Amino acid sequence: MGAIIVTKDTELMQRVIDEIKTCFDPEIPVDIWELGLIYELHLDDEANLNVVMTLTSPNCPVAESLPAEVEAKLRLVPGVKSASLKLTFEPSWEKDMMSEVAQLELGFM
Repeated sequence: MGAIIVTKDTELMQRVIDEIKTCFDPEIPVDIWELGLIYELHLDDEANLNVVMTLTSPNCPVAESLPAEVEAKLRLVPGVKSASLKLTFEPSWEKDMMSEVAQLELGFM
């Protein structure tokens, strides 16, 4: 499974993804993109970004801070007019949502 990406500006979206890759779950040494925590990225024609993400569990110790960190970082990406983030737990995150890169890094492959 990968994130649903909706945009006409692939260059700006790549900068958004690159910024997401600087955010880590502190308990797992892999960025949140590779972990599969980003479910959706919508960048409209006016460069307003809407993100849907999850956490590895609803009881994650960074449930309050990690989404706020991600949203704050995305607001600073050059070219992004605004950024808003919605946290969801549907569907719940599972290990098979991780990329091959993350699975290799964590020894699952």
